[in-house]
Amino acid sequence: MKKNQKYPGRAGTRSAVGGLLAAAAIIALLAVPLLGSAQVQRLAFSGGPDGGTFQFFSNGIATYLSRHLDGVDVSNMASAGSVENLRRVNARDADFGIVYSGDLYLGIAGNLTNDTARYRNVRAVSYLYGAPAHLVVRADSGINEVQQLADKRVAVGPAGSGAAASAQRFFESLGLWDKIRPQFIGYNQGASALGDRQIDALWVFAGFPNASVIQAATSNRVRLLQVYEAAQQGTLFDEHPYYVKVTIPAGTYPGVDYDVDTIEDGALWVAGRHLSDDLVARAVSTIYSAEGLAFMHSVSEAAKAMTIESGLNGVVTPVHGGAQGFWVEQGKTLTDAQK
Repeated sequence: MKKNQKYPGRAGTRSAVGGLLAAAAIIALLAVPLLGSAQVQRLAFSGGPDGGTFQFFSNGIATYLSRHLDGVDVSNMASAGSVENLRRVNARDADFGIVYSGDLYLGIAGNLTNDTARYRNVRAVSYLYGAPAHLVVRADSGINEVQQLADKRVAVGPAGSGAAASAQRFFESLGLWDKIRPQFIGYNQGASALGDRQIDALWVFAGFPNASVIQAATSNRVRLLQVYEAAQQGTLFDEHPYYVKVTIPAGTYPGVDYDVDTIEDGALWVAGRHLSDDLVARAVSTIYSAEGLAFMHSVSEAAKAMTIESGLNGVVTPVHGGAQGFWVEQGKTLTDAQK
């Protein structure tokens, strides 16, 4: 054998090993961004129309979680509102959303208006803020109690609105819906009509202080009826248990120097059942930290309703497993409906 043929495989082996090392290096370099991207979980939060309260809340929560929850990026989505958010989260088109407690309760049972679908993949996380009922009359009207509105003209909000739906539920529970004369007009128009004596009462279902109620109370002396007291005399809380008591403090409106006990429906932060308990637990604990709440309170005046104490207000449907653990740690006792 010739000298240069003594070890015929050595050069080939070195070449093969070098090729393998180079390939391994390329694979390793390619793997770095892939691994990095796998560590970031991208989620969607469905809020509301641009400029609306839902959108302020969803954008605030999404922004804070993206900044402070390791490995998570939450994008905010515009939406038509509560029912669309319910449908999106149920279908996994969104991971989080904001839904009224009433819509969630009715949606799970398949009792939404003109919609018998049952939205069972959506779970409550926490209460965000409430929309309380105002029932305003002129102080000189002689109307002191809700029952006196029989045969009276009551502005209840535009046809098809949440305000009109809540008014119908309330008055039906008292056997009054077929006795009053509902006027399907907006809040501002209703405030003007009350001052002009074109209507006898104005129903407003919105956070306080409300501009239209201020308008009515500034132009005329008004009285706010005790809605909660009236509701207790009917079937509202049995048929719609998501309504809860709230007090509009004395002095909130000009000339109204007494507390008004009324009812409200709560806007809830919801999550899809597909999200892990660990993720939801980390998300809710991040938002409900002292720093998280301070940030949310700076986002919207309505967010001042977000506290540990109010965390499960008006929640009458199952709470996500991850949120359940957080609230129990905060000393909350879950009801059977919330488990």
